[in-house]
Amino acid sequence: MATDYYAVLGVRRDASQDEIKKAFRRLARELHPDVNPDPKTQERFKEINAAYEVLSDPQKKQVYDLGGDPLSANGGGGGAGGFGAGGFGNFSDIMDAFFGNAAQRGPRSRTRRGQDAMIRLEIDLNEAAFGTTKDIQVDTAVVCNTCSGEGAAPGTSAQTCDMCRGRGEVSQVTRSFLGQVMTSRPCPQCQGFGTVVPTPCPECAGDGRIRSRRTLTVKIPAGVDNGTRIQLAGEGEVGPGGGPPGDLYVEIHELPHAVFQRRGDDLHCTVTIPMTAAALGTKCPLETLDGLEEIDIRPGTQSGQSVPLHGRGITHLRGGGRGDLIVHVEVITPSKLDPEQERLLRELAQLRGEERPLGQFQPGQQGLFSRLKDAFNGR
Repeated sequence: MATDYYAVLGVRRDASQDEIKKAFRRLARELHPDVNPDPKTQERFKEINAAYEVLSDPQKKQVYDLGGDPLSANGGGGGAGGFGAGGFGNFSDIMDAFFGNAAQRGPRSRTRRGQDAMIRLEIDLNEAAFGTTKDIQVDTAVVCNTCSGEGAAPGTSAQTCDMCRGRGEVSQVTRSFLGQVMTSRPCPQCQGFGTVVPTPCPECAGDGRIRSRRTLTVKIPAGVDNGTRIQLAGEGEVGPGGGPPGDLYVEIHELPHAVFQRRGDDLHCTVTIPMTAAALGTKCPLETLDGLEEIDIRPGTQSGQSVPLHGRGITHLRGGGRGDLIVHVEVITPSKLDPEQERLLRELAQLRGEERPLGQFQPGQQGLFSRLKDAFNGR
């Protein structure tokens, strides 16, 4: 081979196209005639331009790797160096070398993905605990049936823009310290699409989609909580030009319950009983999520104690099992007694030796850890 194009660019023979392009850009910024007018530099610039022309073209690179030179007179090439087709004279390669490939050139598609959508769904505690199925109505954009997403009126079609000739961009030449520089911007007539729609669809006004109400069936898994979002893939807004739809998110809002308060997967409620029932013990009926059950209040139950019902709470969203139902007991002391009730209580106090109790004083208010400590010490 007369010229080692890999050595000219300073890359290995197994270099990737990305490595070859990076090496070319680095050298081009250093050796371009507008930056360095030295004659020797210009010759060197022609060499890297020729090397890049060969190594960036898969067909020419294959010929070169097999021992030929696609730029020689008999090698199938088109002439070395210069600013011909495929060489550095391509203005996009010049701009890439100096400024990087900041944006994709060419017309942009009228078809784009739709936006995601979200709706709020209210459910009750029982539905959150065991799961359910709900029918919801959704107002979103769907493909226009009149133009099938094309945006053009029936019997017509989009036409190539006569300003940019379908390229989606127009170019302008200006002078700078580098000489004449060509810049490109989106075509103002077609907004960069490369095509125009002379006769828009009367149904969708050229957008390719219309608003419509539809009904969807959503499966609510057991254990959802406030703020849980359920994703329905592909059920969101259809994109412009009949593009693929986005996703629909259903956000759960759990309605308050008349009896139970939810804390995680556990349920809490409070039962109020008179002091006689707390002293003697009783059974209180409670309508749980699983049906009617009797809460066993043992004799001597104190206000603030709780009765747990294991496995009567909310189903765990991830994993098996359920939380607990905690029944908190509140003992009510009577504030008004008739003479007979007062007499009986005084007799009870006399029998128990509690006519003038001294009471037990402790510093401050017992917290949770103090009560646990007392429980372990048998107090």
